Amino acid sequence: MTSTTFPAHPAPARVTYAARVSSPWVSRPVTLLLAVASGAALWAAFPDVGAWPLAIVAVALLYAALRRDTGRAAGWNALVGLLAGLTFWLPHIWWANHATDTVPWIALAVLQSLFLALFGVVCTWARRAAWLRDRPAARAAAFAVVFVAVEQWRSEIPFGGFPWGRLAWTVAGAPTGRAAWLGSTTLVSLLVAGAGVLLALAVGRLVASPAGRGLLVDHLVPGSKEQRLLPSAAGMLAAATVLVLGPAALPLASDPDLAGTPGPGAPRGAAVVDAGTATAEAGVLRAGAVQGNVSEPGLGSFANRAEVLNNHLDGTHAIAAAQDAGAYGTGDGDAVDVVLWPENGSDLDPQVALDVGAAIDDAARAVGAPILVGAQEFPDTGGRYNVALLWEPGAGVTERYAKQHPAPFGEYIPLRGFVRIFSDQVDRVQTDMIPGDEPAVVHLPADGRDVPLATVICFEVAYDEIVRDAVARGAQVLVVPTNNASFGYTAESTQQLAMTRLQAITTGRAAVQVSTVGVSGVVAPDGTLVARTGLFTADHLVADLPLRTSLTPAVRAGYWPGWVVGAGAAALVAAGLVTGVRERRAARAAAAVRPAPGAGA
Repeated sequence: MTSTTFPAHPAPARVTYAARVSSPWVSRPVTLLLAVASGAALWAAFPDVGAWPLAIVAVALLYAALRRDTGRAAGWNALVGLLAGLTFWLPHIWWANHATDTVPWIALAVLQSLFLALFGVVCTWARRAAWLRDRPAARAAAFAVVFVAVEQWRSEIPFGGFPWGRLAWTVAGAPTGRAAWLGSTTLVSLLVAGAGVLLALAVGRLVASPAGRGLLVDHLVPGSKEQRLLPSAAGMLAAATVLVLGPAALPLASDPDLAGTPGPGAPRGAAVVDAGTATAEAGVLRAGAVQGNVSEPGLGSFANRAEVLNNHLDGTHAIAAAQDAGAYGTGDGDAVDVVLWPENGSDLDPQVALDVGAAIDDAARAVGAPILVGAQEFPDTGGRYNVALLWEPGAGVTERYAKQHPAPFGEYIPLRGFVRIFSDQVDRVQTDMIPGDEPAVVHLPADGRDVPLATVICFEVAYDEIVRDAVARGAQVLVVPTNNASFGYTAESTQQLAMTRLQAITTGRAAVQVSTVGVSGVVAPDGTLVARTGLFTADHLVADLPLRTSLTPAVRAGYWPGWVVGAGAAALVAAGLVTGVRERRAARAAAAVRPAPGAGA
């Protein structure tokens, strides 16, 4: 019997981590492509597409696009962030082009994109901190913290900030959105960003794993980093899943009998929509909401000033007629307690135009309830106020709230003379809006009760502090009067409805978004959308809203989540800069003592 000699098993070769990082995936053309893909994915995560998991994918792609860390990486990463931002912002706020013109739309998109460019810079600096190296979990957390901090800064500056486009708004209907109850939009954005980075790290390890590179496991050194890549990737995916789905376990005030999210025009079942009355702590408020509509969408929607008023009067009388016919019940407590009109529901001030006031009073008498009227006031001192007026039948205006945060360049023009150089659209706003100085609370008398309403007007729903302050001051339900007529058939109103849903979760309050033209909607305290209207239709809703008095952890926390994230980001950036300075000094010192070429020969 002859023996066969087999060749010795070749020694396994180690593939270093540094070699994997210097792969073609961090080449400049590839990082630009990843930036475009990130922006496109983020756009599709928002309404009207509404594919919320793509927000996580967008962060993962941005993390991959910003991996360059040598030479002048900060400058390049700023360009990558800017490109990702433009890819997202230009289509995301297309409604700004529809409502104004090309130059204001592009200017706003560029301004917001510059914050992502800033993120590219500060993220590059932060991750150079010595204690973050070779700690992927820590680097993931640092990336998420810095991202959300920049998002927070963007929501506050300049001119009071622009909170549109926050990661949190994408997940209003997802389990992750429920974390707003615990830590408001700050925590929700942090979870989405963290899950995105973990996804990127997991995919990177899967690609670099033996299976990803087509290698056999037994050809690797036992216990080597390469062998640990696959389990590490699985752990990161598990952690990302916990961040995304874990908030489903939070104890929100929920009504198990509520139906799922309806589509526009979907049948609403009963004439009165239940917004989670099983969660009520201080009774139930029956509210009507009138969407009067306009005949001409877009810039000419308010050309016929009395048309908007008449449409909302007609909607109110329709509620009164249905109520008289017994559509909402025939018991003593079945009448509506209040009728909600949208922002600019009356384009004429009923306090000045006596015939308008008389018509509103007739409608209030017909329905037997106060009307919350959206109007504008023009004081003798100049300017104008955007107001919500509580009109009681036979008494007139008894409560008033003036919008605290007018939209810059939409409702007032900062730096008017300078801005006019670039666009004459500034002259469309001939009278600047004045900010109100009172909290967004209107006290409604209903059946002998005082029911405080949080009346955040239009874009104010995006500002956590305005909503939170109203609830901290006792508001038991959220009302969001808005005017979306100028934005046409764009996604602006559905983007706003997502914000209303998340603020309902944050505050633990039922909410009604009532629009001149849609989309209007009724939201339960856990963010469930129980009824909605379509765009540019005349419609009305009647809903039973649970009145709630308890404060969520997010409301109690106040500004602290944002402050903690901001301070954490500042500390990370400072640590990275200090590390960079020390390393450059060490490199210069080493070069100074290194022998010159040829020395000592």
